[in-house]
Amino acid sequence: MDSNLVLKPGDKVHISVWKDTTMSGDFVVGVNGALLHPLYQSVPVAGVPIPEVQQRLQKFLTQFESNPEVVVEPMFRVVVNGAVRTPQVYQLPRETSIFMAIAEAGGPLPDGRMDKVRLWRGGREYTLDLTHADAAWGNSPVMSGDQIIVTQRSHFFREIFVPVVGLVGAAASIINLIRR
Repeated sequence: MDSNLVLKPGDKVHISVWKDTTMSGDFVVGVNGALLHPLYQSVPVAGVPIPEVQQRLQKFLTQFESNPEVVVEPMFRVVVNGAVRTPQVYQLPRETSIFMAIAEAGGPLPDGRMDKVRLWRGGREYTLDLTHADAAWGNSPVMSGDQIIVTQRSHFFREIFVPVVGLVGAAASIINLIRR
């Protein structure tokens, strides 16, 4: 697992404690940087590399059992929006690619532009061309706080050109009637 990955408030983690279902489950990282759980709330996890989060939780659990086995799976908060079937905030496992995140949102709508997908990550905006299955960005994993926006095709012809032509035609008809 990448040691640079860190949790942020709003992310979830799935914690599995071997043979202890009461300490296992999905827990949200609170605004204070700790997990929203009566016992885990004393363990800071935000901004800490995932392997260290696992070590901290394992050390914490030694108060309750000897040699606890713990697995921590981060679930990153990712926004998928724009021309997709179900735009919303998703909690996605680390292994989820940008392609998979868009698929989780029901895929692009017919007027969705996969050649101009916008990705907001770490305060920067990227425009991605995801029209090919082997697109590097499309296969890269999501990060906590990513915002993926599938842009929509312009409807210039239908929404602007056709009404303008209609108005010009109406004006021409009125002028024609006046000239008679």
